[in-house]
Amino acid sequence: MVRHGLKQILADEFKRADFGEARNAQEALDLVWKENWDVAILDITMPGRSGLDVLREIKKSKPRLPVLVLSMHPENQFAVRVLKRGASGYMTKESAPVELVGAVKKVMAGGRYVSASLAEKLATNLSGDSQKPAQELLSDREFQVFRLIAGGRIVSEIARELSLSVKTISTYRSRILEKMELRNNAELMHYAMQHQLVE
Repeated sequence: MVRHGLKQILADEFKRADFGEARNAQEALDLVWKENWDVAILDITMPGRSGLDVLREIKKSKPRLPVLVLSMHPENQFAVRVLKRGASGYMTKESAPVELVGAVKKVMAGGRYVSASLAEKLATNLSGDSQKPAQELLSDREFQVFRLIAGGRIVSEIARELSLSVKTISTYRSRILEKMELRNNAELMHYAMQHQLVE
């Protein structure tokens, strides 16, 4: 339904445009590789691989393709991370009905799209006035594991979901705790809730 609604918003504005839709990460990558798109609109949360992994693959194979990341997650969870990975913009699904057309036009023209509040945050970070949040020290995979632990998942469940070994997930957990200077899962969960990094 969300995909259909977004497509309709864009079709009303870009009358002669061709659209492609993907239900999961692999379909998204297949479409990007096969077709010569002007812009890709990518969700962070999709069946299959993480949207961050898909973004990395897209930027590796088609570095000039503008990618606008659209997510149900608040900006403080993923925006800076996706922009650093080469996305041309980040917007939340709740702002999409009003801002999507303008955002697409901006990134297709070679610009970057961010909300006013995110622009302010980025400017503050650049000025060096604020200390970098601890979660930004994590790699993409560590951040993914961090969010799953913070959401109450146990190591074996996370290992199954990410198709990794329990030992590998335990190693990620140790690195996360060390980098973020946390002692245990309870502190990790508290940090995640305090900083609104989990729903």
